[in-house]
Amino acid sequence: MRKQAKSRKPSAKKSKPASQAAAPEPVDTGRRGFISSMRNGAIGLVAVGGLGAFVVHLYQSTSHEHDLSRVGNGTASVVQIHDPQCQLCLALQKKTRQALASLDGDKPGYVIADIRTDRGLQFANKHGVKHVTLLLFDKAGKLQQVINGQRGSGELRQAFARLVAR
Repeated sequence: MRKQAKSRKPSAKKSKPASQAAAPEPVDTGRRGFISSMRNGAIGLVAVGGLGAFVVHLYQSTSHEHDLSRVGNGTASVVQIHDPQCQLCLALQKKTRQALASLDGDKPGYVIADIRTDRGLQFANKHGVKHVTLLLFDKAGKLQQVINGQRGSGELRQAFARLVAR
């Protein structure tokens, strides 16, 4: 007993030869094309400009936070001895920023001494501390308190408020 091959029905769609394939639509070089190009260009400029402004702002705030010369410039300062690859340092940084943001009135400056840079490492060595540490300086740049290790934002807020009140 042999199986009979099923007959296929011819497909309703006939493929066109390559020579008859649809050609791409021509680009509109008239007024509409010009307006469309201008609109797309303006959108691109706004997107790139916004990104550029964000990058500039990020660079400025990062360089400001890492400026150790701000210590002793007439404003109380909190200096974090920081290793950017250390999870404990990142957690302390988060708690420190929360505590600073929750302060009313005057706030101390926040400075980061990155121990992966020569200047940050020299600063840490000068004060004899390692990462995961906060150094609290008065307005004249005199060290007032050393906070080692993890702390809650409430405890940090109280320490920062005492520092500013001096």
